[in-house]
Amino acid sequence: MDFLQNLSLGFSVAFSPINLLYCFFGALVGTLVGVLPGISPLNTVAMLLPFTFGMEPTSALIMLAGIFYGAQYGGSTSAILVNVPGETSAVVTCLDGHQLAKQGKAGKALGIAAIGSFIAGTFATLLVAAISTPLSQLALRFNSPEYFSLMLMGLVAAIILGGGSTAKSILMVLLGVLFGLVGIDVNSGAARMTFGFPELAEGMDFVPVVVGLFGVGEVLYNLEKKQDRSVTKGKITGLLPTRKEFKECLPSILRGTALGSIMGVLPGGGAALPPFASYALEKKISKHPERFGQGELKGVAGPEAANNAGAQTSFIPLLTMGIPSNSLMALMIGAMMIHGIQPGPLVIQNQPNMYWGLVASMWIGNLMLVIINLPMVRMWASLLKLPYRMLFPAIIMFCCVGAFASANNTFNIWLMIIWGLVGYFFKKIGISAAPMILGYVLGPMLEENFRRAMFISDGSLLVFVQRPISAVLLAVTVILLVILLIPSVKKVRDTATQEEDD
Repeated sequence: MDFLQNLSLGFSVAFSPINLLYCFFGALVGTLVGVLPGISPLNTVAMLLPFTFGMEPTSALIMLAGIFYGAQYGGSTSAILVNVPGETSAVVTCLDGHQLAKQGKAGKALGIAAIGSFIAGTFATLLVAAISTPLSQLALRFNSPEYFSLMLMGLVAAIILGGGSTAKSILMVLLGVLFGLVGIDVNSGAARMTFGFPELAEGMDFVPVVVGLFGVGEVLYNLEKKQDRSVTKGKITGLLPTRKEFKECLPSILRGTALGSIMGVLPGGGAALPPFASYALEKKISKHPERFGQGELKGVAGPEAANNAGAQTSFIPLLTMGIPSNSLMALMIGAMMIHGIQPGPLVIQNQPNMYWGLVASMWIGNLMLVIINLPMVRMWASLLKLPYRMLFPAIIMFCCVGAFASANNTFNIWLMIIWGLVGYFFKKIGISAAPMILGYVLGPMLEENFRRAMFISDGSLLVFVQRPISAVLLAVTVILLVILLIPSVKKVRDTATQEEDD
């Protein structure tokens, strides 16, 4: 009964005209950034964060969430039509989606991608609603030792499950933790790494850091890349699969939904991991594995369902425990803090309208995305021909305005430029900055909870293993580290990373 009451409350909030408008805007912008290669939802959310200052918190989060899962839909369009993934999670869709387009079946590929994503989004929304309350009640039993162990496990999982070199991921997380500690130490009052700048006394502002890393840095990197966007020729027809094709693809969609829902909750699951795992599973259990890579519809259905389910269930640890499962969820934590909302289990009690309104808006947004994507597919296809040089001036302008607006000072613009150069440098040497943002957000929380744990235990480190929940979380952390050393697991991880890089 509580489940239905909560959903009823959520839909009453989400169906308000202003929230419907922001939900539609988020879904539309998400589709746009998913379609256009070189602009990711991470960049877009980072740039739009300061523009949410004057908005109601519920509307702001609904819009930002719509951008995230909307990009999962849009990314499949460019992957299928151009063989260029507009979003990282659409990497696997290129394998069979573009082959189908070359065979004149682009409509069927786009249709099954949208249908699979909607089914997965519906299930994921119900899952988020169903387990949010039990998880938040469990989180209320957490104290400082449990939170420290949980965050440590999240960072380790992000390193293991994320793409790229393990050593580089560890380095980036540690750098993020280090930069997160800039500012005045609240216990001693001493300035840490401020270099004499009074503007850094309260730490580096979150907005210019992420806008620089993922906005300016991405623009600089993309400007030197050759933009080859030869859109598949011919009319896009037959947007809906036949009844037989849908029946054949439905098991793949359901398996992808289940797999993506599980992997989306895992900290650091990565954008490419759920769809890659789904594709590998479908190919393994297929009676005709040789068809995969040659234009197999199941090779589109499963991964597209997996990436959309994973995108939405990644909100679960954020909403119930205040822990980001990936770099974009770290930005969502920043958005909540900008509006004075402390992420964690108390959100569901103190802000029920916002919480359930956000959950309900996910289903509404998924329905909007089916309407936005299929009937408007020709418009999205034409946008793929837009040169990147026509986009970057607007992106830079938004970055500058956003960085200035976050604190109304020019220091943040210079800070943004510095982090933009840092982000460009990381891209050039092949290092992902995403793990650093997780460390940047969780670093101060790690320090605060570690110090509190030391205070309540009179300085004894045994408090982390004497408390059952904390001990279990640390045991899981150790198990994750051991699993990484297993050759077969390492091979699967490296293969997924290679697919994402390609």
